[in-house]
Amino acid sequence: MNRHAPLILNVDDTEAARYAKRRTLSHAGFAVEDAVSGIEALQKVEALRPDLVLLDVRLPDISGIDVCKQIKQRWPATAVLQTSATFTSPADRTRGLEGGADSYLIQPIDPEELVASVRALLRLHAAEDKLRQLNESLERRIVERTSDLQELNAQLVEQIAQREHAEAALVQSQKMEAVGQLAATMAHDFNNILASVVGYMYLMRRKVDDPALLALSDKALSVVDRGRRLTSRVLAFARSDDLVTAAVDVRTLLHGMEDWLRQTVGGAVTLTVATDEGVDLVATTDASQLELAILNLVINARDAINGTGSIGLHAGVQRRETADGDLPAGDYVVVSVKDSGSGMTPDVVARAFDPFFTTKPVGQGTGLGLAQVGNVARLSRGAARINTVEGEGTTVSIWLAWGDASQVETFSRSGFGDLSGQGERILLVDDEADIRRTLAQLLGDSGYEVESAASGLEALTLVAVSPPDLLLLDVLMPGIGGLEVARRVRQVHPRIPIIFLSAHADAETIAAEVPHAALLRKPFMREELNLQIRRCLSGPRAAPVTPPA
Repeated sequence: MNRHAPLILNVDDTEAARYAKRRTLSHAGFAVEDAVSGIEALQKVEALRPDLVLLDVRLPDISGIDVCKQIKQRWPATAVLQTSATFTSPADRTRGLEGGADSYLIQPIDPEELVASVRALLRLHAAEDKLRQLNESLERRIVERTSDLQELNAQLVEQIAQREHAEAALVQSQKMEAVGQLAATMAHDFNNILASVVGYMYLMRRKVDDPALLALSDKALSVVDRGRRLTSRVLAFARSDDLVTAAVDVRTLLHGMEDWLRQTVGGAVTLTVATDEGVDLVATTDASQLELAILNLVINARDAINGTGSIGLHAGVQRRETADGDLPAGDYVVVSVKDSGSGMTPDVVARAFDPFFTTKPVGQGTGLGLAQVGNVARLSRGAARINTVEGEGTTVSIWLAWGDASQVETFSRSGFGDLSGQGERILLVDDEADIRRTLAQLLGDSGYEVESAASGLEALTLVAVSPPDLLLLDVLMPGIGGLEVARRVRQVHPRIPIIFLSAHADAETIAAEVPHAALLRKPFMREELNLQIRRCLSGPRAAPVTPPA
């Protein structure tokens, strides 16, 4: 151990977290000692007098907050950097700082941020030590050192302000990252469940002749589709910059959201939804992100009227003959949300679309709603606008570039009168047993010969023995993932059509990694699957797929 390097006492009872922090700090040139409990930490502080204690809040014997208090009482010059899990409450963080901690980080901690925070605290404590030394000789040096002391104090205040700002931004960023990761994981699992439900519903329909039961199954499939749209909205929070634009029928989108929006605003609010008639309301945008933007605007409007009053949602077409700031000349679909609230002041309007800016009380707003709205408009080749009068309400409008109505994607059997198979061999690869079971039966009933694999490795083995006519491939699987399976298959059999099945995969990533592959998002309807299979099998193929010689 190099004792000339700053000594860090790393206190954490979780071995993996303790090892990760020790490794990061050691590589950064610090000397590191470990402790696994509060008692051991106090003993080592007394014996080693470390420069800084990296202290987890959750310890098996003594709370990290109480350990921090004892350290500050007995060795006040020792810096303490407390850490805790991501979902520790703000009250825990406040108690930690009030207990004497010099700073606070939320786990998991980015290695660079950890090193930077430790160095910043050591610099700060070095400055504080220097300040104490100056104070001890202040009486004899007051005249000659007054200017130096003022400069040092100014630097100290600036450092503290910068640190507080950086900590606040870091905490907010980590919160949003955690929400995004959680949303992605939940969407994948939930959509897999919905896909299994869809499969079992179709299998049930084969055995049912009762019209009443068939009508109930239709309603169940409709509910599944609502669940699919709900997960797409949740995922939009996790990837607000990931817009995959297409022609979207805004009129259909708004009316599809109407019931859901009415439930959101509550019965005390009058919500009206209107669209211009006699014109195609087709915009070039991302449907899921547009839904989220509209939801954000409606929620803001509800809050602006305190849950009582009126909200008007309108979509129409407008043309700009000349550019207006960041809005180029051209044709636009304009979606507006108007409330009967108290309006906004000019300074609030000026900052309304800034990320993290909010006028709501602490804990009641993230400041990301209008930022997301502005981002959707910008990436849809349009802009967002606010019209407000204090005391008379606010209208927020999303200007979206006009789209081509002929490009709106709708389910169509055009060109495929019969969607059944002619005995083609399909290899179905998915780690979810329910999905494999239901899809294999449905595809078998549709005239295909189906072989199933539960992993990427098993799939590659089957392809090596006998290449299929088409590959149905899950994207996220343990071990060898779907993208890697597709790449390896394409190297040997470039003509095999591939359809990816995924709960939330990124279409652009798939297109870049495996060109010309198709994508079906779970859950999907039976007709969607059969249509996609017929499209792929009927596409241009130079020769039938045969095993290598």
